[in-house]
Amino acid sequence: MKPKKVEKTADGHHVVIEGRKWRATNPNLPEEERQKLVNELMSARRAVGAALKSGDKEAETTARARVNAAKIALGERGPKWWENGAEKI
Repeated sequence: MKPKKVEKTADGHHVVIEGRKWRATNPNLPEEERQKLVNELMSARRAVGAALKSGDKEAETTARARVNAAKIALGERGPKWWENGAEKI
C-alpha cells in the first residue's frame, strides 16, 4: 500500500490526509508514551474489526471505547492540547 501524504497545518494543530483535516497528536507527549498509545490505538482498532466481523456488539462497544480513550490520550480528541497549557511545557 502506498503511504498517504500527511501535511501539517501552519499552526501544527491539525494534519491533512487525502484532503481531510484531522487533529494532530500532541507533540509534547514523550516518545515512549506516544508509541505506547499508538500501539493501544492500533490494537483497539483491530478489536473493533474483529468484533464487527463476529457480530459481537458488546465487544464492539468495548473496543470503540478503547479507541476513543487512546485518541483522547494522544490529544486527537477531547480538550485541545494547544489550549490547556501543554504547548508551554
